[in-house]
Amino acid sequence: MAKKKAFGGYSISFKGCQDSLEKLFGSTPIGPSVMTKKLWSYVKRKRLGKRR
Repeated sequence: MAKKKAFGGYSISFKGCQDSLEKLFGSTPIGPSVMTKKLWSYVKRKRLGKRR
């Protein structure tokens, strides 16, 4: 069976990243929308996303 292509043609690779989730999100509880914004900010800042 062939591997299915990522939806939207965008892939993210965290290979080689040394940052912890606590460093990324902080130590206080946050909501899902804030978590998503911080995650995408990190991906863009570190240039981890690639278009296929």
